Amino acid sequence: MVGLNITHIYLTKECSEDEIVEEVLKLNEDPGVHGVCLQLPSSVLTSRVANALKPEKDVDGITDLNMGRLVRGDFSKGFVPPVASAVVDLLEKHDAPLEGKTVLLVGSEGPLGFALQCLIEGSGMVALKSQWSSASLQRQVIIFSPYTFTVEVFFLNSLLNLSSLVASHFITIEFYQTCSLISSPHGGSLCLFLMKNNECQNSSRWLQEQQYRPWQLRSLKLQTLTPVPSDIEISRAQTPKPVTQLAEEIGLLPGELEAYGRNKAKVRLSLLDRLHTQPDGNYVLVAGITPTPLGEGKSTVTIGLVQAFSAHLKLNSFACLRQPSQGPTFGVKGGAAGGGYAQVIPMEEFNLHLTGDIHAITAANNLVAAAVDARMLHEATQSDKALFNRLVPSVNGVRKFSPIQISRLQRLGINKTEPTSLSPQEVSRFVRLDLDPSKITWQRVVDTNDRFLRKITVGQTGFDIAVASEIMAILALADSLEDMKNRLARMVVGTSRRGQPVTAEDLGVSGALAVLMKDAIKPTLMQTLEVILMTEAGFGADIGMEKFFNIKCRASGLRPNVVVLVATVRALKMHGGGPNVSAGAPLPKEYIEENLSLVADGCRSNLRKQIQIAQLFGVPVVVALNVFKTDTLAEIDLVCQIAKECGASDAVPCHHWSQGGRGSVELAKAVKEAVSRPNNFQFLYNIEMPIVEKIRTIAQKVYGADDIELSPEAKAKVDYYNQQGFGSLPICMAKTHLSLSHMPDKKGAPTGFILPIRDVRASIGAGFIYPLVGTMSTMPGLPTRPCFYDIDLDPVTEEITGLF
Repeated sequence: MVGLNITHIYLTKECSEDEIVEEVLKLNEDPGVHGVCLQLPSSVLTSRVANALKPEKDVDGITDLNMGRLVRGDFSKGFVPPVASAVVDLLEKHDAPLEGKTVLLVGSEGPLGFALQCLIEGSGMVALKSQWSSASLQRQVIIFSPYTFTVEVFFLNSLLNLSSLVASHFITIEFYQTCSLISSPHGGSLCLFLMKNNECQNSSRWLQEQQYRPWQLRSLKLQTLTPVPSDIEISRAQTPKPVTQLAEEIGLLPGELEAYGRNKAKVRLSLLDRLHTQPDGNYVLVAGITPTPLGEGKSTVTIGLVQAFSAHLKLNSFACLRQPSQGPTFGVKGGAAGGGYAQVIPMEEFNLHLTGDIHAITAANNLVAAAVDARMLHEATQSDKALFNRLVPSVNGVRKFSPIQISRLQRLGINKTEPTSLSPQEVSRFVRLDLDPSKITWQRVVDTNDRFLRKITVGQTGFDIAVASEIMAILALADSLEDMKNRLARMVVGTSRRGQPVTAEDLGVSGALAVLMKDAIKPTLMQTLEVILMTEAGFGADIGMEKFFNIKCRASGLRPNVVVLVATVRALKMHGGGPNVSAGAPLPKEYIEENLSLVADGCRSNLRKQIQIAQLFGVPVVVALNVFKTDTLAEIDLVCQIAKECGASDAVPCHHWSQGGRGSVELAKAVKEAVSRPNNFQFLYNIEMPIVEKIRTIAQKVYGADDIELSPEAKAKVDYYNQQGFGSLPICMAKTHLSLSHMPDKKGAPTGFILPIRDVRASIGAGFIYPLVGTMSTMPGLPTRPCFYDIDLDPVTEEITGLF
């Protein structure tokens, strides 16, 4: 009648406690079940069975947590046992006042009797409990026997007409000396009604939980010290809240979380479906000036800004950060958790493995490489018939195609599903990918900076670092499991001798790749030193921001509201003509003493150019000056002044490294102000432009080049991609991050150069063309003194040292 779907689960009398608990746990995890009523005999309704049920599904109100809520008078989440509610509800409907009456509960053991006692006392009566039988009682009392659903009702010093008092099918009302026995078959209706009321209430709560609700975020208290300790010491000194508590505070449901220990969790993509009607928030991109070995601190600024928004301005905010690669973590850069009092915690968990997503990418990528080599071997050593018999084996006398093989047949234009119906020519077309060994484009990957692997070839493939894999790009661009699976299927691994692209789906491996990547696509939830974890684009605005706008924003359909451009006085001095520096070597005096001339030159070259790049896309820019202790007030003021002259909507010094979110409050206010301004976002180029013209547009408008020059190999690749119909893909330039040009030693804003394009490759699954500029390598090497020299483990405490 009320629209509830009811399912009865019947258990045998021989069911053990473990079997009953197992059934209850299944119902707990079933998202289609919103309430459970345990109609079990008292002999098996043990405390363990009752408390195995999730309190939010306990419509009988018998779990310890719901009993505790009843004691506290908190009915906002819990439930009251329906029988107890029925008794008190009926008593309250009689003319005689209940206030001050004394009630004796006989046989009132268990949750039901306890609930009735609480409700009676809550109604102003006094409740006494006794194990006596009703036959031995000489005074008028209420006697409650919960497990037989029998109620014997007596009132001290008063006689009432109780002919309408009903609580269940088996209610019995007796008056010693003066009343006759009255039985009613209608009482069960009230209990049933109250139980259904609990179920309806629970369903209503469930529907309310599906809606977005304001956060109830409790920020962590941050105690800053001077001098600032090491990053790992700061991280270890702060105790993060359990990730389940964090998730609850920001409105995630328990079923949307997959915990990885105490401090981190995956968030299920079902959250997108639940909140699909919720309006999008403001979208802030954190980018930077051209990087230098001195570091600009984009991650630190990102985290400090979010801490300022959430902990100090009380505005809901997330930061979307990349998972650190093992390459830089053990190389020269170190981790990517931020630093000082603006970092993700626990930083060692964040920097090392995290939830294994990069390992999943490595495994998936190398499975493709193995599949390529294996297929070429088997095609070279077997006949068409032998290949067919192995690719479509007979199992129990039945031979049939797998779904992925039927998809290949359809792409070949063979609309058959019965293996025996294929002609010899169709069998040959089906089993032969006929990969050209000289045109294999798929590389193997490892998540380590290993310079030697640049020269190693295994089979027909070389090596890249894991995060250069096309699967990494797919992970960054996919918006659902289905989208990821389709992109993985479209990945081109090479070309056949007939000049046709061969895909991962042709290899039959794309389904397995989706399995390996199914958890990696789920975002990982962690927290910072003050609050939870804006989007950060890698490297300078010329690389990370340009790709973010032209590729990511096209794929997602999202439009950024503002760009936060990170700069430091030291880096601006280098772009202004300061001397080169080496990691680990003492800094020249130009970087630790005031030098307004170098600062001004750096601002009017690189900083101006990066602001102009952002303005090409119609997005307002706020410059965040990441302050170091060697910066002088005159240098800080000069940077902010010139930044505004160059077109920034504001420029703000920030001190999050030493002060946490409090040190970035002014930056947060500036970003909030910029978000409120009109936004005229636009892409840099029309996607239908020819590939070469798109490359030229980026080179001239973003890098400042006079023109581009394609090698013969690059020209041939462009012609091939146009022939295959890939010409309308966006461009992802692979260029050094250390200069706006292709020459790493050219700082500032170089002009008058020709950008050399030595090769052009395609990531069809990810959905872009990527030209290789100059000598750009996809496998970094380790420095003379890598970070791993300082990283160690205490075998007694298991504490990690040396990470930063």
